Amino acid sequence: MWLEHGDKIVGQSLILKQVIQQIETVASTDAAVLLLGETGTGKELFARLIHSLSARRGQQMVRADCALIPAGLLENELFGHERGAFTGAVARSIGRIELANKGTLFLDEAGDIPLDLQSKLLRVLQEREFERLGSSQTIRVDFRLVAATNRNLAEMVTNGQFRRDLYYRLSVFPIEIPPLRERTEDIPILVWHFVNKYAQHMNKRIDEILPEDMEALTQHGWPGNVRELQNVVERSMVVSAGPVLFLSRPAEVKMPNILPGTQTLAELERQHILQALQNTNWVLGGRHGAAARLGIKRTTLLYKMRRLGISRPA
Repeated sequence: MWLEHGDKIVGQSLILKQVIQQIETVASTDAAVLLLGETGTGKELFARLIHSLSARRGQQMVRADCALIPAGLLENELFGHERGAFTGAVARSIGRIELANKGTLFLDEAGDIPLDLQSKLLRVLQEREFERLGSSQTIRVDFRLVAATNRNLAEMVTNGQFRRDLYYRLSVFPIEIPPLRERTEDIPILVWHFVNKYAQHMNKRIDEILPEDMEALTQHGWPGNVRELQNVVERSMVVSAGPVLFLSRPAEVKMPNILPGTQTLAELERQHILQALQNTNWVLGGRHGAAARLGIKRTTLLYKMRRLGISRPA
């Protein structure tokens, strides 16, 4: 399903279709939606789908990432300010709530909203009015709210970290976005989607992916979900030469538990070559061999193995 800006929700799994059905049910209303799910599941894409299916699709969807914006600046980002409201406020600034008027306000990582700001946000959701910082003039707004979080807001309410009344306002219609490990049948479809995307950018042609590589991806737990899978495919596109895409196994892209600078370039190169050799059962040549995976000639691989002291185990 294509969205604005060329984004696409990809997959044919039953659990994904159920999520799409929920979105289609609620999109035509103005009910607040809370998207719940792990990091990397693509919650913003689903928020854009809600907006594109709603009666407000002709207006803009305004996004505010409550985790990325520093807590001290979040109030100003949401509500805006008048000139002279504080030191450095040399001109009026329109906040994101006001920008979302007639459209959709997307609060990403809503669980990171500070407690002292939650009461002000609650008033906006209840009364549909607010004042810019440094102003006593009340501004009326009309927007559709979509919020997203990877945190357990119900547990935060119990622990006193999140206002109960705001939680109820945000979660009128909660939707759980499934992690990638629960929709493994979508992994091959997603892989080819990202392959085609990066092939255009990198001016490469990929015709084949080894079945054993694809099987390894479907068996991975994907703690980073679709975002992690996308990174693996992009890295594989960079290092692969020829029409066969040699997918880097997810274990290869995990950050090593070492301090930066403690490995030399030679050590990193040796580690990379050893991994390619192990993945190909020490087959050097041919279209499925280690040399092809590394994007170098067989003779170059042999030279590097001699230089780095790499030999096949007995």
